[in-house]
Amino acid sequence: MIPNTFDLKTKEENLKRLENISIETQTKWGKMNTPQVLAHLNVAYELALNENTPINRGFKRFIISLMAKKMVVGEKPYPKNGMTSPDFKISDQRDFAIEKAKLATNINTVFEKGAKYFDGKESQSFGPLSEKEWSNLFQKHLNHHLEQLGV
Repeated sequence: MIPNTFDLKTKEENLKRLENISIETQTKWGKMNTPQVLAHLNVAYELALNENTPINRGFKRFIISLMAKKMVVGEKPYPKNGMTSPDFKISDQRDFAIEKAKLATNINTVFEKGAKYFDGKESQSFGPLSEKEWSNLFQKHLNHHLEQLGV
């Protein structure tokens, strides 16, 4: 079972793991370096928290939901070196300290907004998600990349 993003203990554990990442931290797999991984994680939070995020509609949403929703919000962990949506690809250089601080802020903001804020909130790609699906989306993605960074 995936830990609940909206649980205080989970939030504190996530922040503790994030604190253990330094500029010297090396990734265990993938093409991104540590600041790029942190920036990549921030994209997911920013899409969910920005009220002006464009929502995919119609056929595009149908295809994305059909192909990816179960993998993204389900219970099964992400595989290493899986496909990355073009919206989430980070190829330019990023500032480690800025991205790390932004990620801590995003983790705290999602927690503070709480499960009820997210319950039924529409995602960019999948339509309305339950609080459990949002929790899985955030926690699976964060855990996958924290493991990639060895924490």
